Amino acid sequence: MQSVSATSEVPLTRKFYKAANTSAPTYKKNQHRLYFSYFTIFERLPRRTIFPIKSSLSIMNDYVLKGEPTNQVKDGVVIVDHGSRRQESNHMLNDFVAMFKSRTGYQVVEPAHMELAEPTIKDAFRLCVQQGANHIIISPFFLLPGRHWYKDIPALVAEAAGEYSGISYIITAPLGLHELMVDVMNERIQRCLSHVAGKADECSMCAGTGRCHLY
Repeated sequence: MQSVSATSEVPLTRKFYKAANTSAPTYKKNQHRLYFSYFTIFERLPRRTIFPIKSSLSIMNDYVLKGEPTNQVKDGVVIVDHGSRRQESNHMLNDFVAMFKSRTGYQVVEPAHMELAEPTIKDAFRLCVQQGANHIIISPFFLLPGRHWYKDIPALVAEAAGEYSGISYIITAPLGLHELMVDVMNERIQRCLSHVAGKADECSMCAGTGRCHLY
């Protein structure tokens, strides 16, 4: 798979959009900054990380690439998990989406399940477009980059996007090796140990399951 070297994506702003719009046609090799599209600007950092082009860069359809007039960019976010036959698990994604929307500046945020449950990725993509989004951000609620991130999700998103013109999208990285994940895991461990010791109630994850005890 073709890949590029990059580590972080700079959030889209008018300043960066203008920079990409003026720099991309006259691109010259630069060791500090690479412009890949009007919507995606990457900065090269000292540590090398490999991102597959098909999974990590913006995909724009022919309407955009031909330079046709477009409206102002409006982001829509689709947070997609695997999906479960257990409805309680699927409902937790809805809770996370509500939490994400309340703590970020995104106005259009939709949940999606890759399989086994609804709404599907196609459903969520459609809802974002109906709310006026023309740049869809697919954010996998997955820990590590396995087959679903490399193959299954890109295929499903491409199918969903094929029904529209003038819509761009990007599939972002999974949660992965982020320092904050250490804090989350440690908090879970300490809370469960405190419950077993009789010093705390069950957390919201364990409540009612009867699983938080020593065996």
